[in-house]
Amino acid sequence: MRHRHGYRKLGRTSAHREALLTNLSIALIEHGKIETTLIKAKELRSFAEKLITTARAGDANAHRSVFAVLQNKEATKQLLNEVAPKYNDRNGGYTRIVKTRIRRGDATPMAYIELV
Repeated sequence: MRHRHGYRKLGRTSAHREALLTNLSIALIEHGKIETTLIKAKELRSFAEKLITTARAGDANAHRSVFAVLQNKEATKQLLNEVAPKYNDRNGGYTRIVKTRIRRGDATPMAYIELV
């Protein structure tokens, strides 16, 4: 049983899972809206919202912390300069998940995750 476990393993090793969430969050920051599976979207929500909360400070330490996770200069710059300042008056809830369809190949529920 996984009572009060804290996160989903997504059928991957910890390094693969970290890389997956990092790449999804970079795509979310760059495009503002992406389509992925519902389970990945739910897991990405907490990952991305923690990054945005860190980036809201806007100082050098926030820049270092975000870059340490993302390892992408363009996405880090866009997050700190464009995305995070929009949420200075908001205490969480930076993303929205919208269920879209059932994927035809394997009947997996799909969803859009977007920045509010």
